[in-house]
Amino acid sequence: MALVKPRPGDLIEIFRLGYQHWVVYVGDGYVVHLAPPSEIAGAGAASLLSALADKAIVKKELLSVVAGTDGYRVNNKHDDKYSPLPASKIVQRAEERVGQEVLYKLTSDNCEHFVNELRYGVSRSDQVTDALVAVGVTAGVLGVGLAAAGLIGFLLDRSKREEHEQ
Repeated sequence: MALVKPRPGDLIEIFRLGYQHWVVYVGDGYVVHLAPPSEIAGAGAASLLSALADKAIVKKELLSVVAGTDGYRVNNKHDDKYSPLPASKIVQRAEERVGQEVLYKLTSDNCEHFVNELRYGVSRSDQVTDALVAVGVTAGVLGVGLAAAGLIGFLLDRSKREEHEQ
């Protein structure tokens, strides 16, 4: 994966084990991101514990420290859908939040919601949307499968009763 040098206001996707952590680049090698109060920068899989937290701290740290050994890329994936705010405004908004303790919910107030709000003024998380769609599809397939199994069982039972009555 070719790394594009981030510019202030860019969103950066860090590839953790099982999920992506999102940060916003503010310049000079630094990023602003949501982290649970107990998170160790660059902890990778240990950061999964953040899903259990209900609060997060807005931190400004070096990208190299936050990413640790995990891969990352610049990913302003919604630029075609939403107009990004000016870079200076994104950076200003991010810097103003540093040090604040904020509500954290995996499904509605996570790190991806946070950075999209800073860049576009729109709080959204494709990870959450994709997970909910996957759960819905799985539930739908399971429901169809159970319905089909029930119908087959009903027909077999009816067939046996008819044979027995003859």
